[in-house]
Amino acid sequence: MVQRQLPNPVELLDLMKFKKPELDGRKRRLDAALTIDDLRLIAKRRTPKAAFDYTDGAAEGELSLSRARQAFQDVEFHPGILRPAPDVDTSVDILGGPAALPFGIAPTGFTRLMQTEGEVAGAGAAGAAGIPFTLSTLGTTSIEGVKAANPHGRNWFQLYVMRDREISYELTRRAAASGFDTLQFTVDTPVAGARLRDKRNGFSIPPQLTLGTIINAIPRPWWWFDFLTTPKLEFASLSTTGGTVGELLDAAMDPTISYDDLDVIRDIWPGKIVIKGVQNVEDSVRLRDAGVDGIVLSNHGGRQLDRAPIPFHLLPEVRRAVGDDFTVMIDTGIMNGADIVAAVALGADFTLIGRAYLYGLMAGGRQGVDRTIAILRSEIERTMRLLGVSTLAELEPGHVTQLTRLVPVGRTATDALAR
Repeated sequence: MVQRQLPNPVELLDLMKFKKPELDGRKRRLDAALTIDDLRLIAKRRTPKAAFDYTDGAAEGELSLSRARQAFQDVEFHPGILRPAPDVDTSVDILGGPAALPFGIAPTGFTRLMQTEGEVAGAGAAGAAGIPFTLSTLGTTSIEGVKAANPHGRNWFQLYVMRDREISYELTRRAAASGFDTLQFTVDTPVAGARLRDKRNGFSIPPQLTLGTIINAIPRPWWWFDFLTTPKLEFASLSTTGGTVGELLDAAMDPTISYDDLDVIRDIWPGKIVIKGVQNVEDSVRLRDAGVDGIVLSNHGGRQLDRAPIPFHLLPEVRRAVGDDFTVMIDTGIMNGADIVAAVALGADFTLIGRAYLYGLMAGGRQGVDRTIAILRSEIERTMRLLGVSTLAELEPGHVTQLTRLVPVGRTATDALAR
């Protein structure tokens, strides 16, 4: 028989430990976010639909983005046992300098439309975390403004080659003069992709008030208050705005961009130069042979050519083709620190996060970006410990299997897995 007794009030009080309430609403909601997906849901609640969809969406049917995320989900890890890793080192040397984590912040356009702190929050958080921050040509903070926000950290600049070449040349010179150490020469945007969410929402720069936007803004007054009471958007390059994002891109970009333009920019730029938007093995080898400092395997976050190659699937083949001494980075689809670990294991020297950073920004400004970085850092460290590795250099292809869903016609599943 179970012996029963009346509970001892003193023991009962010991069991009842009430959590101290958090009065700071921003800190409370960010502390409750345990994953990047959690930050995304907060961002969706707090941001007008047009601005959120600009970040969250992709081109046409959004197949490239969904496939990229699925590719990371279709990873099988192979942990080692009895290999203690109580302390892990997540630092890496990339493009001639240190990074405390194997990822940096990718270039994003129109960032202050997502949340008013914009690139200043991203650059400040990156500097505090010891990782690089990349400013987009279409960013909403000037080159000099980003330098002021991150005076001692690593700043990179992403360059579009504009129809008016002198604009691109002057931006390159300004970034160099401000101490930016790496240039991301972007090659996958000769014209704007068909971003259908933006067209359906009538998303424009600056935002246009319609009955729909007013109705959508009613439960989000803080966004409009921030937007209307802070300085006018300052673009890194565009002196005039007006129209949809696609119209702005088409007016600025030049479909005739070629290797000749790369040669001119290399003559102007004194630092490291990487080519962003590489999507096949042949171009990767050609760029290595051309003497650039590295490449970023990217389909522009799925925002340009829908059904483009999945960068994560392409990674192992590119690494084998270019060898171990050439810098290969990757973006698109990263939503978890385990995604970053898998990419490093399969040959990536570094990764870039775009939407993950913007979800944090929209969820809570600078504190939200700090939370994004903290979540990814925790996931990276935990994944490394569970795999039994103490440093990034210990990660190798044997730690990861890419499970296959999409197999090209004429190739068997066995052939695809053997790649």
